[in-house]
Amino acid sequence: MVSASACAGQVGAVLPLLLVLFDLLGEGVECGINAEVEKQLEMGKKLLAAGQLADALSHFHAAIEGDSDNYIAYYRRATVYLAMGKSKAAIRDLSKVVELKQDFTSARLQRGHLLLKQGKFDEAEEDFKNVLKSSPSDNEEKEARSQLMKSDELQRLRSQALLLYHQEDYTTAISLLDGILEVCVWDAELRELRAECYIKEGEPGKAISDLKAATKLKNDNTEAFYKISTIYYQLGDHELSLSEVRECLKLDQDHKLCFSHYKQVKKLNKQIESAEELIREGRYTDAISKYESAMKTEPKVPIYTTRAKERICHCFSKSEQSAEAIKVCTEVLLLEPANVNALKDRAEAYLLEDQYEEAIQDYETAQANSENDQQIREGLERAQRMLKQSQKRDYYKILGIKRNARKQEIIKAYRKLASQWHPDNFQNEEEKKKAEKKFIDIAAAKEVLTDPEMRRKFDAGEDPLDAESQQGGGHPFHRSWNTWQGFNPFSSGGPFKFKFHFN
Repeated sequence: MVSASACAGQVGAVLPLLLVLFDLLGEGVECGINAEVEKQLEMGKKLLAAGQLADALSHFHAAIEGDSDNYIAYYRRATVYLAMGKSKAAIRDLSKVVELKQDFTSARLQRGHLLLKQGKFDEAEEDFKNVLKSSPSDNEEKEARSQLMKSDELQRLRSQALLLYHQEDYTTAISLLDGILEVCVWDAELRELRAECYIKEGEPGKAISDLKAATKLKNDNTEAFYKISTIYYQLGDHELSLSEVRECLKLDQDHKLCFSHYKQVKKLNKQIESAEELIREGRYTDAISKYESAMKTEPKVPIYTTRAKERICHCFSKSEQSAEAIKVCTEVLLLEPANVNALKDRAEAYLLEDQYEEAIQDYETAQANSENDQQIREGLERAQRMLKQSQKRDYYKILGIKRNARKQEIIKAYRKLASQWHPDNFQNEEEKKKAEKKFIDIAAAKEVLTDPEMRRKFDAGEDPLDAESQQGGGHPFHRSWNTWQGFNPFSSGGPFKFKFHFN
């Protein structure tokens, strides 16, 4: 619902010239107004002044129904149409006013202004010349002569812009068209010409606003809808492309170009939507397959290949296929070095590969391009903690496993290493001491990585067995080997209650 104050603002732009001039000219004019028509006109006038456009329009409709030859009613209704942005309807009413009262110069002047905005220079000039022939007031004569000079200048500029377009000097043509369209705001042809210049200059995004205006200014403008759709498609916005091409088909369901384009966009859009739904469900392998199909559907528009690879990179990262994620993310970042999503996903993959410095670098680059992203800030802090942690003791490296290893893999690696490094296997004193330290680290790694809460803390960059990071002192693992003498990693006795389950 439009507020009264907003409407009043719109009305303010047209009332000074129309309503005030009419009131001055219409005082005491004999135009056969009967009592009911007079009542409708007065009510409409009050509502118009208050900015209640729809209600004012209803009263002026009623006045015209009561007296179809009442030029005042048409003139005031034209005022409302203008305030509502309905210029075509306003011109029709102003034409009726001129037909009923040919010496009504205010109506001719206003119609001339509107025709000039539409770029209809010949018709506008005819109105201004007729004003000069009809004994105008000094102000009206001055205004008419000024508008005639403006019309001549605009026609000269338009001819020059067309010449520049044909000479392929699109930049200068755009500059001239900018000036013309400040006046001729409703000229669909000039807007389409400027849009074409933008497209030729390699700036299709700038053409969209002119083409959208052209769809409203020209009836059944299927060509403009088709161009808008193809521009959105080339820019990678398949959803808006689909929406615009549907508008084209609403006007002409047999439009060959629009129908062919519609089928292509619809197919691609469906594949992308399906892939995104699979990602939301955590079905990353299926999502990768769907995006690979999308790349085959549209191999000629590079943006879709890049966006598909960006999402494939994300899927590999989320499914902890780190090597594959790094490869695909890097392909994206070669084309778009500031792609924040690819930087975050590659950083996570680097962490899985224990490449902490590379992860930190990616997070820092991402942060430089998206300063307020909390996920980046948290990821960077985690990567920095993990780098610091790796310089002390890394339980994954101790067991020789990856960060995404399952519990069964952890226990298997532990069993193998515990058996290999049990100090009883060594006779040389120096070797035995080395084995004791190695064995304690192996047992500590198993303890941390098989306990979900301790593993979560370690993955977050905190060593749950590090006395420095624990409030309340050390941990049993920091005692001497003597404490654990006689410990058998394959038994259920000793200070640790390890149990192995076999299928």
